[in-house]
Amino acid sequence: MTRTIPALRIPARLVAPEPGWVASADVIVVGSGVAGLTAALRLRQRVDRVLLVTKTLLPEGSTQWAQGGIAAALDPADSADEHLHDTLVAGAGVCDEDAVRVLVTEGPARVRELATLGMEFDRGPDGEISLTREGGHGRNRIAHAGGDATGKEVSRALIAALAAALAAVKEDPGIEVLEHALVLDLLQDKDARVCGVTLHVIGEGQIDGVGAAHARAVVLATGGIGQVYSATTNPSVATGDGVAAALRAGAVISDLEFVQFHPTVLWLGEGASGQQPLLSEAMRGEGAFLVDLDGVRFMQGVHELADLAPRDIVAKAIVARMAQTGADHVYLDARHLGKEFLEKRFPSIVSRCRELGFDPATELLPVAPAQHFASGGVLTDLVGRSTLAGLYACGEVSCTGVHGANRLASNSLLEGLVFAHRIADDITDRLAAGDLSPAGPLVSVEDAALVATRERTGIQRAMTVGAGAVRSADSLAEAAKMLEVIADSAPGLTADPDSWETSNLLHVGQLLTAVATLREESRGGHVRADFTDRDDARWLGHTHAVRKADGSIATSFHPVAAKDHVTSEDRL
Repeated sequence: MTRTIPALRIPARLVAPEPGWVASADVIVVGSGVAGLTAALRLRQRVDRVLLVTKTLLPEGSTQWAQGGIAAALDPADSADEHLHDTLVAGAGVCDEDAVRVLVTEGPARVRELATLGMEFDRGPDGEISLTREGGHGRNRIAHAGGDATGKEVSRALIAALAAALAAVKEDPGIEVLEHALVLDLLQDKDARVCGVTLHVIGEGQIDGVGAAHARAVVLATGGIGQVYSATTNPSVATGDGVAAALRAGAVISDLEFVQFHPTVLWLGEGASGQQPLLSEAMRGEGAFLVDLDGVRFMQGVHELADLAPRDIVAKAIVARMAQTGADHVYLDARHLGKEFLEKRFPSIVSRCRELGFDPATELLPVAPAQHFASGGVLTDLVGRSTLAGLYACGEVSCTGVHGANRLASNSLLEGLVFAHRIADDITDRLAAGDLSPAGPLVSVEDAALVATRERTGIQRAMTVGAGAVRSADSLAEAAKMLEVIADSAPGLTADPDSWETSNLLHVGQLLTAVATLREESRGGHVRADFTDRDDARWLGHTHAVRKADGSIATSFHPVAAKDHVTSEDRL
């Protein structure tokens, strides 16, 4: 099934000044989360010159916000096959099993490598890495650090290793870091091969700081799309820049409709927007549970794992309970865990809750679902190659097939580690073989557009109401209409980081709305009020979307074979 959406038109690039300066490297890595840092560190050992581009400062990507931990079969009683099974079940039938097998078999080694880089995992009395459980996992396999500060510790360890690498090559730099740098668009040669990026660096270059960086390969590790919604757990830098740039360049974007809404985000009242406080699933792993406004537990009859069911199931159950009771939130009850345990196991969460006037040790915590993770993104193969020559993607910006329709808890940090490692190895091998030769002349692209910064709130409102945790044909049509009006509105007078980010949010929102309209079923993170059931007969497979030469979007559906080992009971 293939169709073109002529009403939806995406430009080839953003309006921006011509580059006022030029840089070059063998490989450009865009993003400094776990995926970007891992790729840059491994590449730096193998190639002459790596350029690492980060939007703000090195420690400020999405990785630092990961509270739960890293999932890996580290316990001798656990196995890669069990981790595989749990991931496939959470993915609701559309995971790429080969990609998941790569993740679960190579994952334990990648996690242990973090320890050799200096990451300080929480450990038990025997000195072994402490493991806990989160939703969808049948075993204790979540390695964590600082209680609930795993992402922050991963980021610290990788940045420390990067600093050591920089110091080691100070006399003959093999890696350069550009902070406060926003990548605008991908550069391509006459054959559409990706051979660099345009970017804006605050305080650098000429004419608003826009420059061009050329390379033999580009690795996108730009993180998620969270800011396309009014409320998200993602940081402010998560504006979908990588997905939008790849879309404009003609890369295939896969499964963008599968958006995970974390079920337990602290509800701060009507109108709260931007990054919202996440209450880690690990709290439920340690025994916290959900209740409605009357104090009634409601997850036991919904799924065999009750409060530890996969996130899409818990989020859907919360939305249903809120609708039944007319409430805008439910509660998480962690009081029985006790003050001492909570402060030791979840110090960051307890501290943040108390800053906001809530005490987990003595009070019920109001929670509601909010956007958390994009399971879809730039389509890649098992070594991170996109459908465009010279372009790789890893981490949340990518769609490796690992997550399917719904990411299993704590698989995201692991995915970044495993596939960034594979990307670095593949690029190294191809450079050595001469497959990634220096690019030819760049092709000038005239088709450019820009959306004014003032439109950001309207984009977020349209997406939250129309393409949020529960969608329908009517809500998606209204969102598409609102986004089209914004796209046709008068552009901003100034090309600046805020307008570039807003344009990225628009392009991601338009595409997400289009593919969510196409998929007429409920599966994983894609929940339709008008098609409430999972429909394997028609929709067991993946959506692909690609920008055509005229700017229109072509969508297609790619069926997959049903897996015998995913039973009907697993699909509850």
